[in-house]
Amino acid sequence: MTFLIIFAAKYLYLVVIALGITVVLLSSKEIRKNYLMLTLGAFPLAYISSKILALFIIDPRPFIVLHIQPLIQASTDNGFPSDHTLLTMTIAAIIFTYNKKAGVLLACLSALVGVGRVLAYVHYPLDIIGSILIATVSTLIVWYAFYKWKLLV
Repeated sequence: MTFLIIFAAKYLYLVVIALGITVVLLSSKEIRKNYLMLTLGAFPLAYISSKILALFIIDPRPFIVLHIQPLIQASTDNGFPSDHTLLTMTIAAIIFTYNKKAGVLLACLSALVGVGRVLAYVHYPLDIIGSILIATVSTLIVWYAFYKWKLLV
C-alpha cells in the first residue's frame, strides 16, 4: 500500500501530463488551437490565484504539525494549495472542455494525486480541495471569457 501512496503522491502527476499531451496531439487542429489558448490563459490565472490565496490561507504541512516523517520528500513551506493537484486538475479541466471522457479520467487521476499527497502526510485535504477549486474556476473563467471574445473555435 505504501508503494501506491508514494507513486500517487510523487509520480502520478507525470502520467496526467503525458495523457493530457496525448489527448491534445490526437485532437483536430482547431481543437489543439483551443487547448493552446485555454492553456495560455488558465495556467497563469490558476497560478496567480493560488499565490494570492496562499497569502490568506496558511496551512502548515501535516508532517510539520504532527512531527512525523512524510512518505516523500516535501518542502516545509505553506501547504496551501497543492501545486501537484493544481497542475493536474488544470490539465484535466482544460481537456474536459472539448473531451469530456478524457477530462473526467484526468480529473479522477488528479484526485488520486491529491489523495496520495494527503496519505503521504505532505498536504491536508483543504490543500487538495483548494487546488481543485482554483483550477476548475480558473479554467471556467478563461473558457467563458475566450468564448465570449470569440477566441475559441
